[in-house]
Amino acid sequence: MAIGSKIASARKAKNLTQEQLAEIMNVTRQSVSRWESEQSYPEMDKIGFLAEALGVSCDYLLREEQETADTKTESSNPVTRLLYAAKGKKVKLNFYDDSDAELLNETCVITDFDGQWMSVEYNKGKKQKQKLIPISSLMSVQYVKEGK
Repeated sequence: MAIGSKIASARKAKNLTQEQLAEIMNVTRQSVSRWESEQSYPEMDKIGFLAEALGVSCDYLLREEQETADTKTESSNPVTRLLYAAKGKKVKLNFYDDSDAELLNETCVITDFDGQWMSVEYNKGKKQKQKLIPISSLMSVQYVKEGK
């Protein structure tokens, strides 16, 4: 089940309208509607609060049903297979918009991938950061040669 369906289902189970959930989350009703229809995704800093408001876990919202890695990679589309293959490797990412501008020209490592979201680690100054990125925002993935 996709994140939008999970949000809608959990919201309805709590007997909340989109407007009520929007008020709790301090966003517009249209934002909730876009999340549920998967025209956009909640920002990462809102996922924890959203899960709490809906009485579900972050894992429930972000992870697809459990499948074995072999099942996922054999039956998935080419983009999914490519991203599974890139897991653990150094890459540079390009995006359709500037929502993830801090990652432009940064070397990152893909640490996890679940079909709709990708987790990456990167260094910002002396700090190592981690970020969850919606796959739909990716325009390209470029491998970085070791040693760079």
